[in-house]
Amino acid sequence: MLDSLYYIKMKFEELNIDKDVLKVINEMKFSEMTEIQEKALPLIKAGEDVIGESATGSGKTLAFAIHLIEKSVKAGSVQSLVLVPTRELCEQVSKEIRKFSKYKGLNIASIYGGVSYAPQKDMLKKSEIVVGTPGRILDHIRQGTFETHNIRIFVIDEVDRMLDMGFIHDVDQIIKNIPLKRQTLLFSATIDSDIEYLARKYMKNSKLISAENHVDPLLLRQYYYDVPGRNKFSLFVHLLKNDRTNLVIVFCNTRHNVDFLSRNLRKQGINARSLHGGLTQSRRNNIMDMFRASDINVLVASDVAARGLDIKNVSHVYNYDMPKTQDEYIHRIGRTARAGKEGKAISVVSERDYDNFSKIIRDIPIERLETPKFDRVVFIAYKKEGFGDRNRGRRFDRQNIGRRKIFFKRRRFVFQRQ
Repeated sequence: MLDSLYYIKMKFEELNIDKDVLKVINEMKFSEMTEIQEKALPLIKAGEDVIGESATGSGKTLAFAIHLIEKSVKAGSVQSLVLVPTRELCEQVSKEIRKFSKYKGLNIASIYGGVSYAPQKDMLKKSEIVVGTPGRILDHIRQGTFETHNIRIFVIDEVDRMLDMGFIHDVDQIIKNIPLKRQTLLFSATIDSDIEYLARKYMKNSKLISAENHVDPLLLRQYYYDVPGRNKFSLFVHLLKNDRTNLVIVFCNTRHNVDFLSRNLRKQGINARSLHGGLTQSRRNNIMDMFRASDINVLVASDVAARGLDIKNVSHVYNYDMPKTQDEYIHRIGRTARAGKEGKAISVVSERDYDNFSKIIRDIPIERLETPKFDRVVFIAYKKEGFGDRNRGRRFDRQNIGRRKIFFKRRRFVFQRQ
């Protein structure tokens, strides 16, 4: 472990960084490095294989982006490959690398699924750095549209999420098509046995570094409400309408719940939109642009879709569904209280959340708040929500048609009162 290698805050100027990259860093008014940058950059620049343990928003993208830019030569051939788990993170990382390489004139390609192959084939022919998701990168390799023989630096970002999403086989196949003579960098919010296996298999004398993943209690306040399930949505609407907020991210555990909650919030006059893997890429990009521009102020998201996103001015993070692990909870609440600004993380807990919530609060002090008075509101639920399979749902409706108002629409919704 090299955690204690650097004790004094370092400045970017001390590392002999390329003048064109340093010019952008100064324009961005970055001076001191973050912890992960301070620990990783000297090792990366020295050509070492590095495993970096660091949370989202810690500055790890810049830690490897500087090296990729410095080592790339404008030659119309891919020299560095960065793998990321999601399309949103692919766009975000690509954007950051483009920003810091603007005086180098490098071509940065974003390669992910859900969009046409043809433009990507053209980009791969003329790009020096490629950022992509495993499935689409592997497709291009198999089709012969991605020449990998000049790759000298290989980065896997958000490795833990990559493994959680079942990309290990794709990653294996991609690595087999990359030259053995390369530098390999892995970055992850957590390090477990699977990641250690990857390191042993594909890295040489790797150096493990870690930046502290902690929540500053002075900036981030954590609260929860305990409310019966039948009142959960009504309380949530009350909180969104009465708490002063900037941008709000709400987390649900499934795509179905994301869409359900987003639709019902809009019915209550709250400007909310969904973000999950089931949307087209153009739709996801449009929603993220609207959210960053504050054209919408509530983003209801799944963990996979929101993983790795670094969005400024998020004042509140809500857990409408509780995550299954403490690590996932930390990832969620880390979207707020950034850049020295205060933030709130609020969990709305009901009976179905107790098991997950009990695991989370073991080591994290979360203050319970008294439930305020609120009005009951009507919500529209998907037919299958709580009714089981489609046939059981039909029987339920026929038996209750006299006492429940039913609308047979394209997506089969029913009115329920909470």
